[in-house]
Amino acid sequence: MHCIKSALAEATDTLTLVSDSALLDAEILLCLALNQPRAHLRAWPDKPLQPEHLAAFRALIEQRQKGIPIAYITGNREFWSRDFQVTPDVLIPRPDTELLIELSLKLIPADEPIKILDLGTGSGIIAITLAAERPHAQISAADFSLGALRIAQLNADKHHVSNIQFYHSDWFADVPDTKFNLIISNPPYIAEDDNHLQQGDVRFEPQTALCAAEQGLSDIKIIADAAPNYLEPSGHLLIEHGYNQQQQVQALFKDLHYDNVQTYTDLSGQPRVTYGQWN
Repeated sequence: MHCIKSALAEATDTLTLVSDSALLDAEILLCLALNQPRAHLRAWPDKPLQPEHLAAFRALIEQRQKGIPIAYITGNREFWSRDFQVTPDVLIPRPDTELLIELSLKLIPADEPIKILDLGTGSGIIAITLAAERPHAQISAADFSLGALRIAQLNADKHHVSNIQFYHSDWFADVPDTKFNLIISNPPYIAEDDNHLQQGDVRFEPQTALCAAEQGLSDIKIIADAAPNYLEPSGHLLIEHGYNQQQQVQALFKDLHYDNVQTYTDLSGQPRVTYGQWN
């Protein structure tokens, strides 16, 4: 009979070819099958597994072996120390995007009722995190995917934030005709012919949330071009982009007459978010 330790060893071997974190993946999926925390695996390595638990675990490992991302198998992913529901309708939250939160919180006074617009909200991680961290802010969050908006609303309910309004909108098309202090976006920015689209988790993520025309820059151009119509004087624009797009995005912001244009690097030291101020 398989015990926890031997089941993990077998699963880790199985996943080594498809995952850079085979043991971690196996542990997460065994916890899901057992409905137990990871501490349970450490405490009881020799505990025999019931046949139904082993069967459930092997079925989960089979999904992962096909390349299906862990977040889609478990249905959740952590972001800014909160747990968010994810499905194949939305991108999987990534640590790099926490840079957008970090920069936003520096720009947003904690006790002022400022207005924020999150474009392409997806699972709602940006809007919901800012709503929770800045409860006085009024946040509008837009996405053209109804499937994504359904997940974002579930996440907002889960985290008990009530200062967000969601809009079904293609970028600015159907958002409120008002002025915002901050517009923030993690738009599609991968070029349509990028080789990375055939690798890893992105093979299973919604392509419309990943890819953009004009070498990944078309949606960034749309947002940066229209944002001044929706920004308060001295309002802020923050856009996440690819590691190799810093120069093009900075040039775009400058051509559109944004002030104080600068790019910030992510945890790996890669250029990841460009900022501009509208005066």
